[in-house]
Amino acid sequence: MQFRQQALAKLQSPEELDLPVRFARPQGWLVLAVTVVAMAAASVWAVTGSVASTVSAPAILTHGQGSYLLQSPVAGQVTAVLAKQGEQVTANSPVLKVRTAKGEVVVRALDAGRVSGLAATVGQIIQTGANVAAVEKVAHTKDALYATLYVPAENAASIPDDASVDLTVQSVPTQEYGVLRGHVKSVDRAAQSPQQIAAFLGDSQLGEQFTKKGRPVAVTVRLDRSSGTKSGYKWSSADGPPYKLTSMTMASGSIRLTDQRPVDWLLP
Repeated sequence: MQFRQQALAKLQSPEELDLPVRFARPQGWLVLAVTVVAMAAASVWAVTGSVASTVSAPAILTHGQGSYLLQSPVAGQVTAVLAKQGEQVTANSPVLKVRTAKGEVVVRALDAGRVSGLAATVGQIIQTGANVAAVEKVAHTKDALYATLYVPAENAASIPDDASVDLTVQSVPTQEYGVLRGHVKSVDRAAQSPQQIAAFLGDSQLGEQFTKKGRPVAVTVRLDRSSGTKSGYKWSSADGPPYKLTSMTMASGSIRLTDQRPVDWLLP
């Protein structure tokens, strides 16, 4: 009975054909418009835009030719240390004296450079081949610094020539002075062993440190020069730190790889 009454009431009421029909509210049109604009922008970006990828790696500031470990050619007792840490030495200059069974022997530098570390002390007993000093191969103290990054070997092939590099230097507050700028100079395609790294840096501990996660590839970075900073190099901040940079300073670097277009990896 209830349904019959509803049907009769509907037949008696006139059709409201003269009233406008509302297809969507203004809020709905706004949401639709925003969605269309966002989809259009995403489509344009997918075709014309690019995604920058980077690879990060530990780094160290050095002079271009690296260092070498000076080893004693004889066994005996150290009687004198003739060089000082930080001192500039010439090739064949005396570094220390060792007393042997056959007399006193002078251990001399192999190449010119700066003594970056002394491992021998007076009175110490050393064996043949013992590391007694580390000498950085630098002719002048004003020679340009480079950064050497030890990048995982699997990333070496993707590093383009002259790629931009940002370096976070441990001795420089990043929030205050920013990052050091540079560009890739060369990429050594052969993976480095701990011994090779130690021979280049003159530090066996660094050789072990940089190979903890496998044998890396050495990437040499040329630091961007600037006459307007105290350090002589370009930073992300205007002035950079108010002091000079020194070699054998630890850092971490981020290398910008070749940009990839989003459509290349969005599409199957």
